[in-house]
Amino acid sequence: MKRLLIVAHAPSPNTVRLRDAVAGGARHPDIEDIDVVVKAPLDTGPEDILTCDAIILGTTENLGYMAGLIKDVFDRCYYPCLEKTQGLPFSFYIRAGHDGTGTRRAIESITTGLRWKLAQEPLICRGEYREDFEAQCSELGMYVAASLEAGII
Repeated sequence: MKRLLIVAHAPSPNTVRLRDAVAGGARHPDIEDIDVVVKAPLDTGPEDILTCDAIILGTTENLGYMAGLIKDVFDRCYYPCLEKTQGLPFSFYIRAGHDGTGTRRAIESITTGLRWKLAQEPLICRGEYREDFEAQCSELGMYVAASLEAGII
């Protein structure tokens, strides 16, 4: 069984809903051979990343950057994972009150250094909260999990 790790900063009821939508999509009933593990950033360590087969990151946009707790995951895990996770399939979603470009750029910069492979175009949930963000997050989780199960990523 392959493991999909979801690491999401979810400080509000709406961001919890987005995290749960990603996990729900990844746990779609037609996807059987994927172990979906959901972790908060402070509970995520290098061993979690080293033992997963793909990862989805979720963050808020904070002052045009990723959430500090997601940055903390990278700070603690970068060097232990650097040589061991090259090619790790990943994607991410951003809950952006503005445009999300600074947050996206920061995540892409760090994951480029790690040599991770973008498996799905990042999802940026911009502006005022909309219910359709949850459907989009569910699709992201489902796509990554189904692709992992099928061996596409």
